[in-house]
Order: sequence, then structure tokens, then C-alpha cells
Amino acid sequence: MAVAQEVPSGPDEPVGDGVDPAASTRERILDIALELFTSQGYDKTSLRQIAERLGFTKAAIYYHFASKAEILMALHLRLHEFGRESLAAMGDEASVESWARLLEGLIDQMLAQRALFIFHERNQAAIEELHRSENYGEHEDIQARFRQVLANEELPPETRVRMACAIGAVMGALAFSGDVFSSLPSDELGAMLRSAVATLLVDPAAD
Repeated sequence: MAVAQEVPSGPDEPVGDGVDPAASTRERILDIALELFTSQGYDKTSLRQIAERLGFTKAAIYYHFASKAEILMALHLRLHEFGRESLAAMGDEASVESWARLLEGLIDQMLAQRALFIFHERNQAAIEELHRSENYGEHEDIQARFRQVLANEELPPETRVRMACAIGAVMGALAFSGDVFSSLPSDELGAMLRSAVATLLVDPAAD
């Protein structure tokens, strides 16, 4: 049976209440790719498979993405949107309290998109290759912002070390949330993460 081809909409064509049809189709492509890359791996997934799941031809995929690697990059960058939003909310304030709020926001956002971490964990080789072959300045900017906060010498070294350990605990647990902690519901994992962060950020000298 022939696969029906979706006619790609131009990026400036509004639909209904103003939703951009091109953006909507792009997100659908990413959602299906996320599912397939996670279940069978990036290398074993073809653009044709993604197109067939969506009900149109491979040519329609190329309207939105030049290659499968570009889809991989777009999925990977979804993760870094979390960090950007939380850092922007923190502003220039550098304190244990602001760091705790940042991590609280990260935990909420990341657990809501837990599938992204499972995808990341199961496709590490492909993502590492992407790092080597693509312009990755956006990721470096976010890492630089984290380093800037942690390098603030207005804070005592012990405080900055505890802040670094706290974000390490969050990222480490979420990185393994797909397999090692797959049996834990997100609300339980979130509660455990918040408890660990609170413990790491407590200054023992304050007791």
C-alpha cells in the first residue's frame, strides 16, 4: 500500500488559532524519532521508518531536516533548553538558595521529559560522534554559564563544591533514570533527588 504524502506547509502559513503547521510537523517528526531512536537505536533507525510512522514520504522529512544527524542534534538540544531556562530565572544571583531553586526547576522539567534521558543514555555513541562533527557552541555556552556560577569567588570554596556536587547528583541520577532506575516512578525519583540535593547543600558548619 502506498504511503500518503503530507504536503509540507510553508513556515509562514497559520492554521486555526495561529499554530505554525511547519513547527507542528517538525515536533511530530522529533517525537517519533525520539521513540524510534530509544527503542531500536539511532543507527538502526532510518528516515524512511520515521516517515512511515508519520504517514508521509521521506521527501517530506527533508523539508524540515536535512539529515538524520540534524534530527539527532535537535533532540539532543531539547535537553539544554532546561538548563537555559533555569539559569535565566536565576539571573546574576549566586547563592545556595538560588542554586537550590535552579535545581528544583531542573528536576521538575527533566522528569517531565524523562524519555529524553533514556534516549540520551541509549545513544551515547551517536551523540559523542555528533559532538565531534557538528558545531556545538550552544551547548558550550550553557556549560560556560554553569562554570561561571560555580567559579564565583564571592562564595566560599566549600559552598561551591557542595553546589557542584548537588548538580552532579541530579544529572547523574537522571542520566541513569532509563535503565538503572527504570522501576522508580518519576514522582518517587524526584522526591529522592530533592532529598539528596537538600542534604548536599546543607552547610554542616551551620549546625
